[in-house]
Amino acid sequence: MATAQIEYIKQLRTECTHLKSGKNFITDAPTDNKGNGDAFSPTDTVATALASCMLTIMGIYALEHDFDLNQSKAIVTKHMSTETPRKIDKIDIEMTVSATKTLSIKEKISLERAAKTCPVALSLRPEIEQNLKVSFSN
Repeated sequence: MATAQIEYIKQLRTECTHLKSGKNFITDAPTDNKGNGDAFSPTDTVATALASCMLTIMGIYALEHDFDLNQSKAIVTKHMSTETPRKIDKIDIEMTVSATKTLSIKEKISLERAAKTCPVALSLRPEIEQNLKVSFSN
């Protein structure tokens, strides 16, 4: 079964629909590439997917170890190349992990390892620098 349908609406804007749920979001070209910057750009969604995937995989680890990561957050900064062809050069992620229990050093290391081996991280080209900084709030 297909995953998504993407429709080009107009003026460098697309509507992306998740076929199973019917949920959708809009993308817009960024202002530095002929767009209005009114929504996530396609490259923003890639960088955001990396952080989302990391938090999800960490959440699975937490679930399997009887705790939760509710209210954990990530801030993403995407860096584009200045040379042609235009592409993502680097993704910086600053993550604040909040667990429902006090985490041991081993659990913290395991969570960071899980994040760095999430499917999106492993799917991105190796020349895209992925920088993850994790702080634990407890």
